[in-house]
Amino acid sequence: MKLSRLTPLLLVASATMLTLRPVQAQVSVTAVRLQPYVDTIPGALVSFAMLPIPAGSVSMPSPDGPVTVAVPTFWIGKTEITWDSYDIFAFRLDVPREGRSKLDITVRPSRPYGAADRGFGHAGYPAIGMTATAAEAFARWLSEKTGHSYRIATEAEWARAAEAAFGTLPLSQKRLASVAWTAENAEGQTQPVAQKLQDQIGVNDLLGNVGEWVTTADSGYALRGGSFRDLAGRVTPSTSVRQDPTWNQTDPQVPKSRWWLSDAPFTGIRLVRVP
Repeated sequence: MKLSRLTPLLLVASATMLTLRPVQAQVSVTAVRLQPYVDTIPGALVSFAMLPIPAGSVSMPSPDGPVTVAVPTFWIGKTEITWDSYDIFAFRLDVPREGRSKLDITVRPSRPYGAADRGFGHAGYPAIGMTATAAEAFARWLSEKTGHSYRIATEAEWARAAEAAFGTLPLSQKRLASVAWTAENAEGQTQPVAQKLQDQIGVNDLLGNVGEWVTTADSGYALRGGSFRDLAGRVTPSTSVRQDPTWNQTDPQVPKSRWWLSDAPFTGIRLVRVP
């Protein structure tokens, strides 16, 4: 682990065991004290902050009814991934110009049709329109660049972060408006990250602005948290949607792009890291 780029240095306390009693079985979670830090992408003037989420358990739906899932402590991105970071990956800006066209298109995105940001805004705005496959590829690329293992969250991890951020009671309209960009206040587009109030764990935009790709228990993907296109009633910690054909309906390619969703300017990325 290259700790020289972490600000501040990570301090890990001695582990203790917390015993949790889920619905059907006893599960233990290791409590590790993590510290926030800032990481950088080598060779670029880009940094991103990661915040600790304490261990806990969450109730998750399943075909057999609710199940309790133990979630060990982890770090989560303070904001959604912005174009400042995603451009380097998607447009191969870390590769000399003469070599960019030679990269394998199975590991880096092809060029999108039209403006990738849909004209919403670029620097400081959340990267949008990527597939779940692209989100995972970005996480692998960033892991190789930084030497730290980043990935998109599991649905249980995302739910645990939301519970730590907002508790278990429904948010009031006033509270939601203070922390989330929704159809009522976003003016029909994404907004720069971290413009709304941070939640009680210091994370920005966990709800609204763009939905965030997660992996699901059935080895699929879902988008959590709602987006700028959703009415406030649909921007909740429990909001979870699966991709459907309309998200890529106007893509003229056959087969359709594995990297970009032509009709889904509401998909985004927030990364996690486990100790």
